[in-house]
Amino acid sequence: MFKSNTPFLHITNKIGTVTTLSKLIGVILFLHIQTIAFGQNGPYTIQGTIVDSTTNEPVIGAIVKRADGYVGTQTNIDGFFLIEYSGTLPVTLVVNYTGYANQSFVVTEENVGQRLTIPIHVDVNASEVITISSRRRDETAQDVPIPISVVGGARVEDAGAFNVNRIKEIVPSVQLYSSNPRNTGLNIRGLGSPFGLTNDGLDPGVGYYVDGVYYARPAATTLDFIDVERVEVLRGPQGTLFGKNTSNGAFNIVSRAPSFKTGGVFESSFGNFGFIQTKLSVTGPINQKLAARLSFSGTQRDGLIYNQTADQYTNDINNLGFRASLLYNATKKVKITFIADATRQRPNGYAQVAAGVVTTKRSAYRQFNAIAADLNYSLPTLNAFDRTIDQNTNTRSGNDLGGASVNIDAKIGKGTLTSTTAWRYWNWDPSNDRDFTGLDALRLSQNPSKHQQVSQEFRYAGNFSERLSGVAGIFAIGQTITTTGTEQAGADQWRFSRTSNTPPQTLMTSDLIDGLTQHTKSTLNTFSGAIFGQLDWAVIKNRLHVLPGLRYNYDYKDADYNRTVDGGKQTADPAEISLKNSVYSAQYFHTKATNTNLSGNLTVSYVVRNNINVYATYSNAYKPVGVNIAGLPTTSTGEADLSLATVKPEYTTNYEFGIKTSPTKNSVLNFAAFDTEVKDYQANVQSPQLGVNRGYLANAEHVKVWGLELDGNTKVGKYLTLNAAVSYTEGIYKKFTNAPLPLEETGAAVSFKDISGGSLPGISKWASSIGAEIALPGKFFTNEGKYFFAVDNFNRSKFSSSPSPSQYLNIDGYSLFNARLGFRATKGLTVFVWSRNVFNKNYYEQLLPAAGNTGLYAGVLGDQRTFGTTLRYAF
Repeated sequence: MFKSNTPFLHITNKIGTVTTLSKLIGVILFLHIQTIAFGQNGPYTIQGTIVDSTTNEPVIGAIVKRADGYVGTQTNIDGFFLIEYSGTLPVTLVVNYTGYANQSFVVTEENVGQRLTIPIHVDVNASEVITISSRRRDETAQDVPIPISVVGGARVEDAGAFNVNRIKEIVPSVQLYSSNPRNTGLNIRGLGSPFGLTNDGLDPGVGYYVDGVYYARPAATTLDFIDVERVEVLRGPQGTLFGKNTSNGAFNIVSRAPSFKTGGVFESSFGNFGFIQTKLSVTGPINQKLAARLSFSGTQRDGLIYNQTADQYTNDINNLGFRASLLYNATKKVKITFIADATRQRPNGYAQVAAGVVTTKRSAYRQFNAIAADLNYSLPTLNAFDRTIDQNTNTRSGNDLGGASVNIDAKIGKGTLTSTTAWRYWNWDPSNDRDFTGLDALRLSQNPSKHQQVSQEFRYAGNFSERLSGVAGIFAIGQTITTTGTEQAGADQWRFSRTSNTPPQTLMTSDLIDGLTQHTKSTLNTFSGAIFGQLDWAVIKNRLHVLPGLRYNYDYKDADYNRTVDGGKQTADPAEISLKNSVYSAQYFHTKATNTNLSGNLTVSYVVRNNINVYATYSNAYKPVGVNIAGLPTTSTGEADLSLATVKPEYTTNYEFGIKTSPTKNSVLNFAAFDTEVKDYQANVQSPQLGVNRGYLANAEHVKVWGLELDGNTKVGKYLTLNAAVSYTEGIYKKFTNAPLPLEETGAAVSFKDISGGSLPGISKWASSIGAEIALPGKFFTNEGKYFFAVDNFNRSKFSSSPSPSQYLNIDGYSLFNARLGFRATKGLTVFVWSRNVFNKNYYEQLLPAAGNTGLYAGVLGDQRTFGTTLRYAF
């Protein structure tokens, strides 16, 4: 079965390692107790080398795991692996690697003194082995009782999915809505961030992690991926595995690590609309213990929307990203990784296109068409897909993100102690035309922000006995975000702000408010700390596992908001002053909020057969208290309504049932059903009051989301690969009695509406991703590889684009097709042509009302057909 050359297995008994662990992290004493309770033989240190049976070259990244489902580790650059094993001998280990047949070998009392080299054999029909690290150890996705989608780096690159917005076309349970980097919401199963404008006082419900570091600001999801190895999308609450709250799921992005083997990849893509994208990654050793990787990504594209006022195209792409990492193997059991990254985005972009005008409940005098007629103005078009605007405010979208981290992994006892220390920043420098027109209404709208975060996580994960494994940790993060904003009324704003033609409204003139400006400074300081852990107890070896998890959280928020007003006509007339204050008024408030929470989950999984894993999960989760940090509506006396200064925490209860199967050697078919109930759902309300810059927050009493998910892949014969994922999702407000009015009901006799039973925004009942690839072995010049043709299809049914159900702000379903054709080589030259949105489908990403809710609304457009070619050289 395998060839023996030199002594291989080195076995040592180690006593008291759990005591050492308890000294390092006192919060995981329960793991020590569980380890003692179950007893053990050993522990044994099992190590070896995996090689290609034909070339005798080491196989990098192969999975070596116990045959009973416990995963050991991945091989390093030398094909080497090491497993800490506590149990009885003999034990069977299995080697998995894409493109190779599975290979098993047995460690017995007779061969423990030998050094073994395990050869594995190429098998062109072997199925892909998907490895994940979401549970803080390397394991195969099919072994994990969590609904999870994994997109490998190669698929990300070949599909042109250079950011999360493209990943949603591969994983249909993901929704991302972005009118600009700040106003970005990342959701899984329709939950995570409230739909619409972003309020910095809310925490995301979907955790976004890159190499173990939590990225707090949603703008991070607009980043270009830089040298990604894989993207793991975990659905449902995951707070017992991750440091920061992940009440609705998590993105776990793993970058390619430095290697002690010199190599690199250069890639360049060219397409229509002036698309140019260049990627470069080089890696290699500096000395015997230190390796480095340097990566670069640059993306440019011309604008897709014509601004006839500026006579230029807007909504272009202009992104640069850098990443450097160092791997220091301090000892055989301690490795330290240093990572630094910086991304700079300077698009002339994020303009929304006028999409329609509805009649509101306001008087005829206050309808958009009447206002436009009085100002002798007409929109350039009401067909958004003419992709033409006439906006007259100079736009700016400076977006800078970056940071540095130090990660230390130390093998202690039968597991790994990890310390992750990180600092990150985000600088946002925008200028928008919030009236969406060529009128001089909102002359300026800009809210630059500066954000910094510092985080620390200590985590221990490993196999503690033959039947017990787990993870436990401590996490803390502190954040500061400061926003200094300016909004200025132009010469035409008087007509939008006048509410009648009778005194004193006749004093509302252009002269009165032209240049009226509000200046806003807000500061938010937050701290979040948590203790978390999850166990995996094999009640019946190889069959029944019980996985309990707990999380204790402490959150503190301190918000300060100060808005001042100047400009416009200088007057002492009380009536005129009152009119100016109805447009912009000074406001100040300070608020603090603190709360704690204990949450957790319980999963039971049962391996019916080696290829069928059934699991059920109950979990409750928590999203911290929110603070309004973008202005508040006023009371009847003109004061800030402090009752809306904070919103209650959000509490989630989730029930999950899933089946993971491998019907054949080369296929995977997984199913999940879920029911999620959210109490005090944190909703974002866009106020019709002009002076409230970015809306405010409110709690919906009860929200329910439930659905079904099916995904799978198969290899048909030697050359054809198929994959598909389908999700059905229903999301409703079970109870929301004090909701904002939809656009068409603005101006009604009441200010709020009972929308209980209405649909949640952003959720399509049906969404799917389907792909197929034919790959034939061949040569391109001297390069060995495969000629391939691939097609991807993404579908979603209609969905609401309004926090309160609207007759008009609904987006029709659409279907997108992408295709690729070319030659792919593991090393050497890869070349292919590609097209996205092959059939040039017109579709909206989002619809949103213009400031002031006059009936005008605009759309965020999906890209039209793009095409191009990619050249990649790997060495």
